[in-house]
Amino acid sequence: QVQLVESGGGLVQPGGSLRLSCAASGSIFSINHMSWYRQAPEKGRELVAARTSGGTTTYADSVKGRFTISRDIAKNTVYLQMNMNSLKPEDTGVYYCNVNDYGARGYWGQGTQVTVSS
Repeated sequence: QVQLVESGGGLVQPGGSLRLSCAASGSIFSINHMSWYRQAPEKGRELVAARTSGGTTTYADSVKGRFTISRDIAKNTVYLQMNMNSLKPEDTGVYYCNVNDYGARGYWGQGTQVTVSS
C-alpha cells in the first residue's frame, strides 16, 4: 500500500508560480511510475506530467516549458514535486498525484486546488 498526500496549491495571479509536492509513504519500494493529473471544472481528469522509475519525464503539450517535475527520497518518503511557472487561467483545477506500483496497482492522493486568477 502507498499513501499519497499533496500540498502546495493555492491562488496565484496569471504569470505567477507555484510548487506542488506529493509525499508518498508506505510501500515506497514498490513505486514504479509517478504522475500529476489535473481536473478542471466540468472537465475530465488529464495527465499533466509523469516520471518513470528510470527517470524519464513526459509533459502534456499545454505545460511543456512551464512545468517541471522532480523526485526526491528522504526518510522513507518519496516526494514528487512539480514547479509550475508562467501559470495561466487554464491551469486552474484540482491537481492529483498518482502512483502506479510494480504490481500495476494505482493510488491517488486527495488532490490540491490550484486557482490562477487576477
